[in-house]
Amino acid sequence: MNKIYLEIAKLTDKFRTMSYRLTTDENKINEAVQELMLYFMQMNPTTLKSIYDKDGVDGLTRYGAVALRRALTSKRSNFYYKYEKYYTRIDSYTNNVSVSSNHLDYGNDNNYYKSLSNIPNAEVDNAQLHKLEIIDVELDKLDNWYDRELFKLYYYEGNTLDSLAKKTKISRNSLFTTIDKVRTILKNELNEDV
Repeated sequence: MNKIYLEIAKLTDKFRTMSYRLTTDENKINEAVQELMLYFMQMNPTTLKSIYDKDGVDGLTRYGAVALRRALTSKRSNFYYKYEKYYTRIDSYTNNVSVSSNHLDYGNDNNYYKSLSNIPNAEVDNAQLHKLEIIDVELDKLDNWYDRELFKLYYYEGNTLDSLAKKTKISRNSLFTTIDKVRTILKNELNEDV
């Protein structure tokens, strides 16, 4: 397992670079990548090993890219609740505090007992990890390697249709059709939204 953790540590700069596609806020990127590293450390070792054994460093990179994308874009992610939502509340609270003469005026908000110790603990969502594993298995079942690889490039590496069209020189409409087809297949196989 130490070998896998060392490989993950080497990917830190790559994850940071990936995050710039989603935000330009340095602090947010650093926090998200740090959370991702913690996420990998708390992850079920068997699951982590199976990802590494199956696809090596590329598998870890794709998995990390998906986790980063969710952390930085979803309001239901642990990262949002742990950092974004909490610090937004603290900022809005501190903006209401003003100094007047010899005392602090807390405005109408008498709840000035807020502290950084109120940050919620991160929990690993094993159900979400299980869904990702099922999606990987279903993708491996696809007959057409072209469809499978385009889907992975789009979702796992966090590409947009425009950036993927530039990289692959494939038209945006063709990419959309292929990705939508794979998404439909996965929905039918998994009986839910992907």
